[in-house]
Amino acid sequence: MAWIILFIAGIFETVWAMGLKYSEGFTKLVPSLITVVAMGLSVFLLSQALKTLPVGTAYAVWTGIGAVGAVILGIMLLGEPRSLPRLFFTALIIAGIIGLRFTGTE
Repeated sequence: MAWIILFIAGIFETVWAMGLKYSEGFTKLVPSLITVVAMGLSVFLLSQALKTLPVGTAYAVWTGIGAVGAVILGIMLLGEPRSLPRLFFTALIIAGIIGLRFTGTE
């Protein structure tokens, strides 16, 4: 269950990362509110996962999910580059997340 909670926390991290972009420095109300709520949920869910998971593993997976999500949404929604090196290094982050999942303890 802790891994599911951690995954959801990572999704909310992606939401707030994208929200930062759309809030334009917290000058737009709705994106700013979404960002702040997603931040709170993300950190709260991370704290719940940390009751069971090692902090190093959980934090690395949490930030990794957020980073990969931000890259994917940046490409899809913001027209950011999808160069081969960028995709390769994003795949390395995914490999690291998977590796930590299967070598971590619960």
